[in-house]
Amino acid sequence: MKNTTLLLFASLFMWLVTAAYGQAPDTPAAGTGSLTGAVLDSLTRQPVAYATVVLLPPAPSDKPITGVAADDQGKFALTKLPAGSYRLRVLYVGYATRTRPVTVGTGATALGSILLPSATTALAEAVVVGQKPVVEVKPDRLVYNADQDVSNAGGTAQDVLRKAPLLAVDGDGNVTMRGSSNYKVLVNNKPSPTLAKNLAEALKAIPAENIQSVEVITTPSAKYDGEGTAGIINIVLKKGTKQAANGRISASSGNRNSSLNTSLNFRSGKLNFTSSANTGLWYNPGRSETYRQGYSRYGTDTLRQSSSNYNRGQWYYGTLGLDYDLNEHNTLSLASALDGYGGSSTSNLLNSYVSPVPGVASQLFTRDTKSVFNGVNLETTGTYTHTFAQARREFSALAQYALTPGTFGYDFNQYNNSLTALEPSQATYVERSRGRTPGHEITLQTDYAHPFGEKNKLEVGLKAIFRRTGSVATVDTLGTRYGRELAPNPARATDFRYNQDVQAAYAIYSFGVGKKLTASVGSRLERTGISAEFRTTGSTLGPRAYLTPLPNAFAQYSLGEASSVRAAYSRRITRPFIDYLNPFVDRSQPGVISYGNPYLDPELTDSYELSYNTSIKTTSLNAALSVRHTGNAIEQVRLPTDSSGVIASTFANVAANTYYQFNVYGAFKPTTKWSISLGPDVQYLVLRSPALQAERRGFTAGLNLNTSYKLTKTLTLQAFAFGSTPRPSIQGTSSANLYYQLGAKKTFLNDKLDLTLNFGSPFNQRWAYRNTTSTPTFDQRSTYYAYQRSFRFTLGYRFGQEQAGRQRKSIQNDDTKGGGSRQGG
Repeated sequence: MKNTTLLLFASLFMWLVTAAYGQAPDTPAAGTGSLTGAVLDSLTRQPVAYATVVLLPPAPSDKPITGVAADDQGKFALTKLPAGSYRLRVLYVGYATRTRPVTVGTGATALGSILLPSATTALAEAVVVGQKPVVEVKPDRLVYNADQDVSNAGGTAQDVLRKAPLLAVDGDGNVTMRGSSNYKVLVNNKPSPTLAKNLAEALKAIPAENIQSVEVITTPSAKYDGEGTAGIINIVLKKGTKQAANGRISASSGNRNSSLNTSLNFRSGKLNFTSSANTGLWYNPGRSETYRQGYSRYGTDTLRQSSSNYNRGQWYYGTLGLDYDLNEHNTLSLASALDGYGGSSTSNLLNSYVSPVPGVASQLFTRDTKSVFNGVNLETTGTYTHTFAQARREFSALAQYALTPGTFGYDFNQYNNSLTALEPSQATYVERSRGRTPGHEITLQTDYAHPFGEKNKLEVGLKAIFRRTGSVATVDTLGTRYGRELAPNPARATDFRYNQDVQAAYAIYSFGVGKKLTASVGSRLERTGISAEFRTTGSTLGPRAYLTPLPNAFAQYSLGEASSVRAAYSRRITRPFIDYLNPFVDRSQPGVISYGNPYLDPELTDSYELSYNTSIKTTSLNAALSVRHTGNAIEQVRLPTDSSGVIASTFANVAANTYYQFNVYGAFKPTTKWSISLGPDVQYLVLRSPALQAERRGFTAGLNLNTSYKLTKTLTLQAFAFGSTPRPSIQGTSSANLYYQLGAKKTFLNDKLDLTLNFGSPFNQRWAYRNTTSTPTFDQRSTYYAYQRSFRFTLGYRFGQEQAGRQRKSIQNDDTKGGGSRQGG
C-alpha cells in the first residue's frame, strides 16, 4: 500500500510539472523596474500567505506577462520589468480577486498593502460591507473565525474548539483532530507547555472572547516541529493596535460557567502594548456506570459500578505583549502569559464485585472520593526580527522560558458492606495521596529566509529545546500499629525525574514552475536526548539519544483563478509527554490502577494528502483524501493484573495504525444575511497489534455544521451542531458524540455594547458517552452521562477601536504527545 501511494503521488507530481511547462508564459523583455508590496486580509489586516500576484497588460487582454506567489508573510516582488502601464491582479482561494492599474518606472516601485476581501464579503471587484465568514477554506488550512460566532460569548477555548472544522470535544473536554489525539496546539503560533501538560483543563483558562480564530493545519511544513501526525491547531488571540487606548470588558453567568474578562491595548509612537486579565468559575455534574466480566479457569467474575460526581474549578489568565520598532528593519517583541487553574471533583461510588475464585471474597462497598488539582504556568517569549531591503528576506532570533508546576491529590473513605456512605468515623478503609509535577522548559530558535528571484526561496533554521519535568507523589494508608491514623506507604510513593533535550535543523526550498505550479521540498533533522531517574528505587533510564530525519514536500497546481489541487507528503514524530511517562500508580478508582510508561519510544508517521480547493463567488470548498500510517503507535491499553477484579490502564507502543480519510468542508452564503459552513468527514481505520493479539477495522464518520443569520443590523442569530458515529479502537469502540448550540446577539450604542444569550443542547439534558473494551481476559462496557444542557448570558462593552496588529515571529514547540486529562500524573 505504501509503495502504491508513493507511486500515485509521484505520478501526480510529474503530471503537474509537465502541464505547468506546457502553459508557461513567454519570458518578458528584461527591464530595470520592479514592484513590491504585501497582500493583507481586508478585515483583519493579517498577511494572506501564498497569494498569487499576476502582472497583466492594459485591458482588454488578460494574458499574464509574469507572476509570483507571495511568501508566508504576504510579501511579493516582481523584478526585471520594462517601464510602462500595466494591471496587477491578486487572487487567492477563499478571497475575491482584486485588480488595479500600476505604473512601472525604471527603478523600484513600492505598492504598499493590497487589501484582499473575503469571497463571502465581496461580489466580483466591488467590496460589499459585511463580516468575515465563520469558516474560511484555504489550500493548506481551515480557519474558524471565532470572533464572528456570537454563540462564543462568555465561553472558553474549549467551547471554541468544539466548533472548529475537523475537531471534536468529548464529555470530559478531551479534544480530537480528524479522530486522533495526536496533534499539537499552538497559541499565536507559539507553544504552550500548559496545553501540552493538561489540555482539557488548560483550555478552560482561555476566554473565548480573547480568541480571534482557530487554524486547523492538516499538512504542516518542515518549518514546524515534527510533532502532530494529525496536524496542528493554532489558536490566534486578538491583538489590537490603535493610537488611543482601546479594549473590552465583559461578564457572563450561566449554569455551567461564569467569567469576567478584560483587555487593554494602545500604541504610542514605536511602542505597541497589548494586555488582558480574565478570571472565571466552572461547574459540571456527571454520572457514570461500568459493567465488566472477567474470565478465568474458575469461571466468570462480574464488576458493577455506578457513581455520581460533581466537578468544579476556577481559573485566571493574563497576557502582556510589547512590540518596539527600533527602525524600519529591526523589531523587538516581548510576550508573556500567566495562567492558573484549580479545582476539585467529588464522587460517590457504589461497587459490587462477585468472584468465583476460591479464596477471593466478593465485595460490596461505597466509596466517597474527593480529588483536587491546581497549577500555575508562566510563559515568556522574546523575539528579534530583522528585515532587509530585499523583499522576502528576513532573519529572526527567539528565546522562550516556561514554568509549569502543578499539584494533584485525592482522599477517599470506603464503607464495606454498605449501599450508602456513612459517617467518616465509620469508614472501613481510608486513603490519601498528594503529588506535584515540577517542570520548566527553555527554547532557543533562529530562522532565516532568502529569496532567489521572483518565485524561489530558501528557508533554514535551528532550534533547541531543554525540558525538565517529573512527578513526586506520596500515598498514606491506614496503618494498624497507629490505630486509625494514616501513615505513609513508601512502597507506593513516586519520585521521578525526566529530562528531554531536542535539537533540530531544517531547510525548505520553495519554487515555482511556470505560472501555475508552486512546490516546496524540505526536511528537518531532529536529535532527541532523554534520561530519567527513579529516586524511590535508585534506578535510571538512559541517557540515550537518537536522530530522526523528517522529510516534507508539497506541490500545488492552479486550475484557474480560484481553484487549485495540492499534493503533500510528510513524516512526523511523536514524543510522549509526562502524562504518558509518569510511573505514579493511581489507585483512586476501584477495579482500575493507572500509570504511565517511562520506556515508551516515539511514534513515526508517514502522511499523504491530496486536496482540491475552489471558490466561486460566495462559496468556498475544500475536499481532501489522506492516508496516515504509524508503525509503532502509542495506545492506551488495558491489561489484566494479579489481583482478581482489577485491571491496569497504561500506555504502550503496541499498534500499527492506518487511517484512510476523506473530508469535505464548504462555506457559502445563500443570501447576503445568511451564511452556512459544514463538513462531513469519513474515515476507515485499520488497527493492528500483535502484542495484544488484536485487530480492528471499521468506519467512522462525523458532521460539523455552523450557520448564522443577521436578522437586523443589530441582531444576529447563530446555530452550531456536531455529531459523530462510534469509532473503533484497538481494544474496543469509543463513543458517538452529539452537541449543538443556539445563540443570539443584540448590539447597542453604535456596536459598543452587546448582549448575548446562548443555549447548549436545550432539547436534551445529557448525552451518554458509551465505550467498550474487549480482551481475551475481560469485557467491559462503560457509560459517562455528561449533562450538556446549559445557558449563558453575557454583557460586554468595548471602548476605543480595535485594529489588527503586525504579525510577529513566535516560537512553536509542537514536538510532544500529550494533552490528556488524566489526573494523578
